[in-house]
This record gives sequence, structure tokens and C-alpha cells, in this order.
Amino acid sequence: MLIDSRRDEPAANLPTSLDQLYALLEQQTDAPREKFSERLIRGTGPDHADIMIIGEQPGDQEDLQGKPFVGPAGQLLDRALEQAHIDRQQTFLTNAVKRFKYSQRGKRRIHETPNVGEINYYRWWVEQEIRLVNPRLVVALGATAARCLTGKAVTISRHRGEILPGADGRSVLITVHPSFLLRIPDKQGRQVEYAKFVRDLQLAKDFVR
Repeated sequence: MLIDSRRDEPAANLPTSLDQLYALLEQQTDAPREKFSERLIRGTGPDHADIMIIGEQPGDQEDLQGKPFVGPAGQLLDRALEQAHIDRQQTFLTNAVKRFKYSQRGKRRIHETPNVGEINYYRWWVEQEIRLVNPRLVVALGATAARCLTGKAVTISRHRGEILPGADGRSVLITVHPSFLLRIPDKQGRQVEYAKFVRDLQLAKDFVR
């Protein structure tokens, strides 16, 4: 279950739309700020979707363009979704952490992995996204998303392709983040892992069929 200090919020006080949810999150003064961009990256997709895909955090291109999954990993995800016969326009895409965490090296902004406290800060907000979108299946891309959704550390290699209980018992499919595929140095290895990634997405498609 997704838990933070807001877990006991009365139902009458909960956000009633995604726009309201993101507006409220924009107003929070206690969000992690050190090494984070000020820009909040909202989820994109229909208000109600059968499949919701959650990544780690926005990257450099996502922060610049203001949308999730528009950088190299997002382009790879688009190709895999198409091969798995999942319509991105009918899928809700978001991140476990809503701002880009980075370190500056010259003119470059280098991605930094969110820590547990930073992931936990956004867990309630992710829970509200899930409640409002009400997907039949949530797909967790990588360890950060899996931790956010299950509340514990998840070994991706052990649970990849498994459907586990997440927020409020909602089904969560665990797989790798597409950025993992981009880091594989040899072409053959990338092809093998990419095929496994498409297979995992096909499992999601079959689950909601």
C-alpha cells in the first residue's frame, strides 16, 4: 500500500481530478528540492486508462519539454508499445518521482537516482493518480517505480514479468525501465533484452484484454 503522512486524508478532501491533483502538488513547499528541477512533470494520457505505466523520474528531455517519456528511453518505449500492440494514446504514462534529479557537469545535467525518502515523498501523490485514472493494471518500469508501488525494495530480475499486488491490492506488472536497455553495450544483448521487454508489455496487453 502507498503510505505517507497524508494517508488518513478524509475522502471528502481528496483531489477529484488530475488537474486538481497536480495543482495541489505544485503548491507543496515540503517537496524535495536539493538537486531537483523546479519543474513538475505531469502524467499524460486519458483520464481513465486500462494500463498505467510508471517510470522512475523525468529525464533531461522530459524536464525541458514538460512531458514524460519523450527522451531516448521514451522513444524506445514507444517502439516497444507499438510492437506489443498497446496504443500509447490510450495509455497513461507518469513517473514515481515528479521532478528531474540531476547533478550539473559543465553544460550537461547528469541524471541522479532518487533516494528512498524522495520516492516515499511522492508515493501518496502516485496513489492519487492511480485512484483517479483507475487502471486495470499498473506497469512498473524499474526499481524506483516498483518500490513506489509495492512499498519495498524489489529485485527486478527476480520479479520481472510477475504481476504483484500494489496500491490497494491493484495489480502491478514488474519490468525493466527502457533506459536499462539503452545502457547494454553490445547489440546482441540489447536485442535479447528488448525482446523480453516487448514480451512483458504483451503480458500487460493480455491482462487487460
